[in-house]
Amino acid sequence: MEAACARMKAAGLRVTRPRLAILSALVKRGEPSSVEQIHSELGGSRCDLVTVYRCMAAFEEIGLVRRAVFSGRSGLYVIVLDGGTGFKVVCRRTRRMAAIDPGVSEELSRALERIEDSLREKGYTGLGHVVEFFGTAP
Repeated sequence: MEAACARMKAAGLRVTRPRLAILSALVKRGEPSSVEQIHSELGGSRCDLVTVYRCMAAFEEIGLVRRAVFSGRSGLYVIVLDGGTGFKVVCRRTRRMAAIDPGVSEELSRALERIEDSLREKGYTGLGHVVEFFGTAP
């Protein structure tokens, strides 16, 4: 949670009890989760559904969470505490995440950086990308 608080502060967001509760609920779930699932994890007593939506949007904007596209559905969020450098694979059956080998993640990061550099040279701005890996765990 220290890394999450530092990222919020660096982005100019206040560290509030509702924000900490939302992040704790997402970490506790340990899988890609919808806003409704996160809200349910909170028991509804700490903040309302609209607050969860707003916080998730703010967290996504600063790169603290990212939205995962999961089997045609959108709006499932995962927390990004490693700075986004480590790629994960999500089990289609359990929705549990597992880290991809660090060497492979670094290689993929370099390839994505080269692609973005090439696009910048062509004049593209505001670049971003989403890389998702899914499979059924052994």
